Amino acid sequence: MRPITKALPLCLLLAACVNGPQESRTQHAGPIRIGFSMDTLKEERWQRDKEAVEERARQVGAQLDVQVANGDDAVQTKQADNMLTKGVDVLIVAPHNGEIAASIVEAAHRQGVPVVAYDRLIRNCDVDLYVSHQVERIGEMQADYALKHVPKGNYVLIGGSPADYNAILLRKGQMNVLKQAIDRGDVKIISDQYAREWKAEEALRITEDALTKTGNNIQAIVASNDGTAGGAVSALEAAGIAGKVLVTGQDAQKDAVQRIVKGTQTMTIYKPIRELAFDAVDAAIKLAKKEPVDAKDKINNGKKDVPSILLAPVVVDKSNVDSTVIKDGYHKREDIYGH
Repeated sequence: MRPITKALPLCLLLAACVNGPQESRTQHAGPIRIGFSMDTLKEERWQRDKEAVEERARQVGAQLDVQVANGDDAVQTKQADNMLTKGVDVLIVAPHNGEIAASIVEAAHRQGVPVVAYDRLIRNCDVDLYVSHQVERIGEMQADYALKHVPKGNYVLIGGSPADYNAILLRKGQMNVLKQAIDRGDVKIISDQYAREWKAEEALRITEDALTKTGNNIQAIVASNDGTAGGAVSALEAAGIAGKVLVTGQDAQKDAVQRIVKGTQTMTIYKPIRELAFDAVDAAIKLAKKEPVDAKDKINNGKKDVPSILLAPVVVDKSNVDSTVIKDGYHKREDIYGH
């Protein structure tokens, strides 16, 4: 890992002094032009992100160009280049691959355009800001919930895409909590794998293999998001033991909350998307205007401590569905309970 470049003393004093590239594009009259480069819209949560970013851009009078790469790094890079060519003032990037997306940051900075990494960290580059939820903390919350409810037994760990640094941070958080129980022998890790592209069918395969290996003797599945949780639950249903094995998740997707009410998935992590999207748009506009951004956190991306805005997530299980996702209007009661 390369050494972290020392920040200027003034920025140390301000703690949250975030400015865009020094050779910033000449400011123009009229609305700020924001480019939003997205990896995918396949999952429900990313559709919500897009809608919320669009809503905030309308509210603040910004021009927004949204491009979706459908999980293709080359397409995402080309789309970002196109937005830069069209003259955006700032880029918000939800990367498919946090390593490859470094080239997007470098291209933007060559044109004096700042870049906000959205929800997923962009690695090994001078990205200007990271806006996300407390990803490592989410992993800790998943594992802590599992241990409190199933303190002993055989565990299966299902990570997300290994190309997504969030998947690595989640596993780090999970192991922060599980390590002592593993060392004591209370918990045995039967399988510790990552699901390619966060795919449910990958999680299904991983879970089937673990069930075959143990003769269905699994007590907990720490699935890193709701998509992988859904794949795990499908395998448990086929084995006739759904509801008897603890299954974690993340994103509070509608189908996951339905499974929680039904009893086949145990918990999920609710991350208020609207707040995330609004913070990203607001910060992007400030960066475009060369105004300071209040970023109290820092996350190291392999090259620097990236100024970060990290929002707090919430555990949701059967006991608090009504007081969280339904109360907030994230889901309609009738969609979850069917009446």
